[in-house]
Amino acid sequence: RMFHDDELEESEKFYVGQPRVLLLIYALYNTLVARSEMVCYFVIILNHMISASMITLVLPILIFLWAMLSVPRPSKRFWMTAIVYTEVTIVIKYFFQFGFFPWNKHVDYTKDKPYHPPNIIGIEKKEGYVHYDLVQLLALFFHRSILKCHGLWDEDEKGDNSSNKEDTDDELSLTGGRRDSSVSLKSVNLAASVESIHVHFPEQQTAIRRKSSSSISQLSHRSSFSSHRSKRASLFLPFFSGSTSTRNSSQKGSSVLSIKQKSRKELLMEKLREQMIKAKAFTIKKTLQVYVPIRQFFYNLIHPDYSAVTDVYVLMFLADTVDFIIIVFGFWAFGKHSAAADITSSLSEDQVPEAFLVMVLIQFGTMVVDRALYLKKTVMGKVIFQVILVFGIHFWMFFILPGVTERKFSQNTVAQLWYFVKCVYFGLSAYQIRCGYPTRVLGNFLTKSYNYINLFLFQGFRLVPFLTELRAVMDWVWTDTTLSLSSWICVEDIYAHIFILKCWRESEKRYPQPRGQKKKKVVKYGMGGMIIVLLICIVWFPLLFMSLIKSVAGITNKPLDVSITITLGGYQPIFTMSAQQSQLKDLNQTGFNAFLGSYRGNTAALQFLEGYGKEDITLADLEGNSNSLWTISPPSREKMIQGLLDFSAEFTVVLSWSIQRALQPELLPSPNCCIPTAGYGTSLRTLETVYPYYIKAPSDSLAKPIKQLLTDCRWENITVSLVKNVSDEGVREWWVLNQLGKRYKTSEESLELFIFSDKVSPPSLGFLAGYGIMGLYASVVLVIGKFVREFFSGISHSIMFEELPNVDRILKLCTDIFLVRETGELELEEDLYAKLIFLYRSPETMIKWTREK
Repeated sequence: RMFHDDELEESEKFYVGQPRVLLLIYALYNTLVARSEMVCYFVIILNHMISASMITLVLPILIFLWAMLSVPRPSKRFWMTAIVYTEVTIVIKYFFQFGFFPWNKHVDYTKDKPYHPPNIIGIEKKEGYVHYDLVQLLALFFHRSILKCHGLWDEDEKGDNSSNKEDTDDELSLTGGRRDSSVSLKSVNLAASVESIHVHFPEQQTAIRRKSSSSISQLSHRSSFSSHRSKRASLFLPFFSGSTSTRNSSQKGSSVLSIKQKSRKELLMEKLREQMIKAKAFTIKKTLQVYVPIRQFFYNLIHPDYSAVTDVYVLMFLADTVDFIIIVFGFWAFGKHSAAADITSSLSEDQVPEAFLVMVLIQFGTMVVDRALYLKKTVMGKVIFQVILVFGIHFWMFFILPGVTERKFSQNTVAQLWYFVKCVYFGLSAYQIRCGYPTRVLGNFLTKSYNYINLFLFQGFRLVPFLTELRAVMDWVWTDTTLSLSSWICVEDIYAHIFILKCWRESEKRYPQPRGQKKKKVVKYGMGGMIIVLLICIVWFPLLFMSLIKSVAGITNKPLDVSITITLGGYQPIFTMSAQQSQLKDLNQTGFNAFLGSYRGNTAALQFLEGYGKEDITLADLEGNSNSLWTISPPSREKMIQGLLDFSAEFTVVLSWSIQRALQPELLPSPNCCIPTAGYGTSLRTLETVYPYYIKAPSDSLAKPIKQLLTDCRWENITVSLVKNVSDEGVREWWVLNQLGKRYKTSEESLELFIFSDKVSPPSLGFLAGYGIMGLYASVVLVIGKFVREFFSGISHSIMFEELPNVDRILKLCTDIFLVRETGELELEEDLYAKLIFLYRSPETMIKWTREK
């Protein structure tokens, strides 16, 4: 060994001999130390997500527009800014926790108001107001200690000073240097600008000549000397003015020297003018001190001396896709109403929520713009897009969205998740800007390897509706090419087809099939059996789905209101009654068993009852006295009596019912049940076989009587009587009904009605269940069958393009087209495209090109 140390070897043996849990802790700690700046970013973003105030908004914006854009790492100035700002934030929050502030006297009333000024600023009184800020400060100090341990804390300042000095020396040298002096944005321009302002002072008659080859230190010294001299010369302002006028008079030929003294008002005006000029110069100087470094920072970012080219577009696209999914399944969190809902139920009702539409369009638009910037490889456009997006997203999420949703951002979990994923996107975008775009963008990222994973992912990518077409058109629009759109799509289709063939040929090489041997049973029963099961499931899917959706996943849908109405002939209804709440009773297990026992031996009834449980049966106990008085005009009353006394004519009794349920808010009325009758009397009267007693309430049709549960399929009898009450207020009449043969005997007049409610499908699957069996066969099975038929038929027409033993040469030709396009060789692109088209037009040439080497 060239180097050997016993202590190091013993230390290594000791470390390897530690328990695995301790080794895992060591590894996690080392990872934490290696990525301590990412820990700081995470804690800052988490603190802002929890607090969601203006006082915590500053640091996340600085992270995405300063820290993550700094090369090679954030400077000491940023970390000191973050530390000092966090400390100031803690002090401010602590100061405003005292109860003597007016807004702290009604905390319970204002704590949930999103636009309450203390809530927006972040100075509201609350429990644990400073916990996350302390964790943030601890993370910042931890990162500071790591930088100091590695000697990187003070390195930035020394490097900046030396680099500034070298840059200014190179910029001001006449012999030329690393950069052109015309693009210099250093402090020399600042000094020159300030000194040019001092030239207009009245007392500065003697100009200071500057040498063109002077250094930055000389310019700074001259600027300070000029400022000092202007202050000293202001004391002798009248004498300078007088000498000037004397000199002018002598030049005109005057023989007498006269000194003209200025008035006090003129002196004050000149003094005021001088102070205004100084204030203007000071303002410009301070503005330039802020503006010039920012402009220089972004200039160096767009025009770097070196660029470590990278490509993280795939990760940015995945982050945007996750945000897109969050919007689709949590769109209700971005609207006014915060009640949880699902997009499928809204779309099934032909309703497009405005919040969902706006969010989807904005998210999709940013993805299109990001793709365009990636294809054009413009770092400047990406920087501008990053700045606009960072400010826009933060302004919308923390100032507009709380007003729309009428709740604070910290109470909106879906919006917090969306914002966190967007922060990941901002970090990836900053890394892309800092490193620069790749020189060449060749093909799809899924086509870099030839294995089963890339094959299935690529085919899944192509199955997404309109995604392949949209990507092809966008690539054609924002890529320099001489090909037409149809030719571009042709190349893309050929490349996709050849890539799929390449994956299959590579799989055949990895898992070769010996010649002359039959296929193994594992392959036949594995692949073939799976296909058989899949086809059978598709064919019988509607029947299985409709039978299982209610029996297995069905929800009991109990009635909320049961109403009965009886009408004699076509006159005013004589009886109206409803049963609600306590009048709707559920059967217990004992009652249900007794109910089943009463039908022992009745095959039809037992077969019907097999589909229902005790929770599906409801007993409605309706009061026998009508809930409304019988109001009828005297002529109609006489005519009704005459009709009832005429035994030769038919007189109908119309009995109707309606059932209202929770998941089926529409009424389920019965068809009018007309029973012919005759005779009339104000005393007790029996109406035979007019009452259904058992009602079935389906989920998608009218409520119907259940004849299987009736004795000899005959309806029950009821008694009808008219009660008359004479008082000082007048004569009042109402009808009283009573059912004969009730299961539960009661002394009072009443009606019993058993309702058998069918189970309904869950709301999440209601859009499928609504099609019915025939609808599912027409819309699902037949469409899938068409695609399956295309897979099994028409194979003979594509043999010459599918059975290619070796596709390496064709694949290389496609990649050559991509390469010459990226390098700007557009004429060569046309030649290679013509060669590719000729290859597909010539079967003999295709055979030669695809032979095994």
